Amino acid sequence: MANEPVLSVLLLWHQHQPFYKDPLSNRYEMPWVRLHATKDYYDMAALLDEFPKIRLNFNLVPSLLEQLEDYGQGKAHEKCLALSLKPAPELSFEDRLFILNNFFMANWDTMIDAYPRYRELLDKRGRFAREEELARAQNYFKEQDWRDLQVWFNLTWFDPYWTEVDPFIRDLRKKGKNFTEEEKKTLLEKQRTICGDVAGKHKDLQDRGQIEITASPFYHPILPLLCDTDAARVAMPQATLPQHRFIFPEDARTQIQRAIEDHTRRFGRPPRGMWPSEGSVSDAAAQVFLDCGVRWIATDEAILAHSLPPGTFTRDAIYRPYRVEKGGESLAMFFRDHELSDAIGFVYTTWDAAAAVADFMKRLRGIRERLLQKDGGASQPHVISIILDGENCWEYYQDDGRPFLKQLYQALSDDPAFETVLASDYLDRHPPERTLPTLWSGSWINSNFAIWIGHREDNQAWDLLHRTRQFLTHYLQVHPERAESPEAKLAWEEIYIAEGSDWCWWYGEDHSTANDGAFDSLFRKHLMNVYTALGEKIPEDLRVPIKPKRIKAEPKAPVDFISPKIDGRVTSYFEWQAAGVYLTDAGASGTMHRSQSVIKAIYYGYDLQNLYFRLDLSRPLTEIGIESLAFKLIFSHPENYEASLKISKDLMGDLNIYLKMANEITKTTSSHTVSAQKIIEFSIPLAAFANQKQSFEWSLLLEKDGQELERWPSDMTIAHPYPSEENFVQAWML
Repeated sequence: MANEPVLSVLLLWHQHQPFYKDPLSNRYEMPWVRLHATKDYYDMAALLDEFPKIRLNFNLVPSLLEQLEDYGQGKAHEKCLALSLKPAPELSFEDRLFILNNFFMANWDTMIDAYPRYRELLDKRGRFAREEELARAQNYFKEQDWRDLQVWFNLTWFDPYWTEVDPFIRDLRKKGKNFTEEEKKTLLEKQRTICGDVAGKHKDLQDRGQIEITASPFYHPILPLLCDTDAARVAMPQATLPQHRFIFPEDARTQIQRAIEDHTRRFGRPPRGMWPSEGSVSDAAAQVFLDCGVRWIATDEAILAHSLPPGTFTRDAIYRPYRVEKGGESLAMFFRDHELSDAIGFVYTTWDAAAAVADFMKRLRGIRERLLQKDGGASQPHVISIILDGENCWEYYQDDGRPFLKQLYQALSDDPAFETVLASDYLDRHPPERTLPTLWSGSWINSNFAIWIGHREDNQAWDLLHRTRQFLTHYLQVHPERAESPEAKLAWEEIYIAEGSDWCWWYGEDHSTANDGAFDSLFRKHLMNVYTALGEKIPEDLRVPIKPKRIKAEPKAPVDFISPKIDGRVTSYFEWQAAGVYLTDAGASGTMHRSQSVIKAIYYGYDLQNLYFRLDLSRPLTEIGIESLAFKLIFSHPENYEASLKISKDLMGDLNIYLKMANEITKTTSSHTVSAQKIIEFSIPLAAFANQKQSFEWSLLLEKDGQELERWPSDMTIAHPYPSEENFVQAWML
């Protein structure tokens, strides 16, 4: 084992939050910087104290560090924080309404239901209470309820690390309820201190050589689009782009230079590498990175696939760095393993920690063995780059992902076949040997920029930004004496903030959140501040929301009986036309962007004998590893019923389909019960429900090797009545 070839593993955790601060009012619109500081930013780094062999890379966005510094110095003014500090007896009607609306913003499964008192308060408010019901709900809350809710909203965002190392946090969790005002103040003071300690903890780990700290451009802009919005046409030639082409590479340079200056001030040295915001790259952006002295960047494997000559890409190609050459200088590039990175970010969230780590290490060993075979058993330099958000996924893990991370780091420490590496150290030992002939323009998401440009809302935001920037430059040409004034500097700062990627992340139909309106308002506020800072009239259209209010995605109910032919094909246009349907993309929300889900749409309906289901998949069955998958229909009403469907191949390569309903197992080869071709169709006889003529409520789970991979809908059930002749009488009468 001592002479066993070693494979390098580059783990990079990207830490970022939008810039929630309004510089004019010095108010923070949302609490996520503060809450993630206690849940992720400090403890993710501190965990390395237990694993001296592990080397990690942390990408800290400068605008995040600026906000953490504000909180640490007590200079951040934010409504959730103010109402957490306010004594419970002094809360007004409006205060209490705000608290009921906002103090349950956490993953309910792992961060609320896990704590009896917090769960009790959520149930008292109502889990799906409408706005008009909250005014009535607050009548049920007593003074102690409000104080306990103030504490729990903040306490649940403290990672289990703090329970281990801080007696006060440990005792507060153990107490669970009946908190005092003094305990609440102490908790929030600890929160403030931790915000101020995040940068220092990372610097300590850097100085002892255990981590490399990198940066992103200051306000996290999509750099290629700052250089030229027409960069989007490389991957999306038919896209409708903004009316006004945005071409300001000087802004891209400023965003990088400002990041380097801030990073050097905080950590005593400039960053050698950068994670471009959202892994976004282009030839023009690479040139700006080189001009600013950045040595290496990283992006997704799909960018490499598009950058290499057609037909030459294999996935093994991603396990080495490359270089981009510009004007006699070269920029090194790493390419993230999309599958392994997304496994941590999305797949393992509901798995048992030991099973997840075992699966991850199995995948690493598989890659290593394949590379050794390809190299004829010789030990060639290779590196597996695993890069993802370092904060957002953990709230979906049990115990904030701490058991998973500890077991992962221990497994990597103990296995002599692998070493974790700092990116710059690896490049010192193994400089890139291969040059990319060209660099594709795209991001880590689908190797294009569709998240940030092309949709009507995105394009409107870019046009408003362009107009405001043009106004500022014209104003300073007319008033050159004000070019260095504090007002002009503030106006430029607002432009740079508005160039951040986070605003267009929420515009369009790709992502949605309960805070859509706040993000929209804050983006427009930054543009309005340019005019306000200079004492000029604000254009009225900046006061009009860009993003309309959206109704939460709901299943579309059946409108008539159906009796489809179960053959795994859409036999005719009409056979599923009257069915109910749930589109999984429409139901997607949240901060993170996950890779495309396996299940694209769920159709459902019935006649007087059967329930019918149809599953449309995002890609063919042959491409999704069907042997390890199980589709499960879980009935919450009537209770204790479950339909489980598995598909496997026999020796001839034909598909065998197994459908299990309740306690009856049937291997089905005929087409009248279940079939899988281009789509999956199956029926369940009503007789299987033992004549329980109740309404139905169910959700669909996709499991991989016994672990939950997807659940649709994710936060509700699909409900419909028991089939009867009366179900559609009203529809027929209309």
